[in-house]
Amino acid sequence: SVVTWGDLGGNSSAVQDQLKNVKQIQATNFAFAAISQDGSVVTWGRTDLGGDISDVQHQLKGVEQIQATNSAFAAILTDGSAVTWGRQS
Repeated sequence: SVVTWGDLGGNSSAVQDQLKNVKQIQATNFAFAAISQDGSVVTWGRTDLGGDISDVQHQLKGVEQIQATNSAFAAILTDGSAVTWGRQS
C-alpha cells in the first residue's frame, strides 16, 4: 500500500483506492505518479504540474518506468515509446 502526507501535492485521498500493487513512484515539485504492477499509472497533486493524466490516459498502457522533472513526467512504455505530461514550457 501507499501512504502519503503533506499539503503540496501529498494528499492522495482522491486516488487511494487506485494505489494497489504499486511498483514505482516518481514526483514533480507538486505532483506524484505511481506505476502499478499491471503497467497502469495513477497520478495526484497539482494538475498543472503532472497531477492530471486525463489527456494521455489512453496512451499509458504497459508503462515500464517514469521519470520526472520539477514540473512534468515522462513514461517509458514496454514498446520503447515515451509519453509525456505536465507543464509544457
